[in-house]
Amino acid sequence: MSARTSTRSLRIHDLRAAIGSQHKPKRENHGSATAFTLIEILIVIVILGIMATIVIPQFSNASHQAKENTLKDDLRYLRTQIGVYKALHRDVPPGVTGSFLDQMTLYTDEEGNTSATKTAVFKYGPYLSRMPSNPLSMKDTIKLTASLDLKTEVDDTTGWIYNAATGQIIANQSGADSGGAGTPYAEY
Repeated sequence: MSARTSTRSLRIHDLRAAIGSQHKPKRENHGSATAFTLIEILIVIVILGIMATIVIPQFSNASHQAKENTLKDDLRYLRTQIGVYKALHRDVPPGVTGSFLDQMTLYTDEEGNTSATKTAVFKYGPYLSRMPSNPLSMKDTIKLTASLDLKTEVDDTTGWIYNAATGQIIANQSGADSGGAGTPYAEY
């Protein structure tokens, strides 16, 4: 074999090696596998599912408790505003001489007559910008009653129950709160 032939065959060998290395990716050994197996992925999904079943009910219970607290706050606010109206109108609660909602959301005179605009005569109020919705039923309507025991009138048809003669207002909501005592909503 001549020097020329051996150089030529060496070049062909180098060329084949170079072409072969381009078509075959090199595998690098990192010491451990980098991919997850199907069973590992399934185990993670099952664990996440178990955690979700534990956590989600706690959030929904917190949401319901927030609505109950809002109901308490709304009742406190309504009762305060009814008391303010009564104090400014000769100890007469709203709804006795006119519409409860109008007397609470419009300007009034001392006798309880209403006006959409404030004047020297219609100088009281408004006590509410609007009637709040019962946060549990999302109803803002009012059931007027002459009953002295408003709890017997609860039927879930409106958001609130109001007695104009006494100035009492309660939530028209059956059931009890989620607290330890289980206080009926009508007793808030």
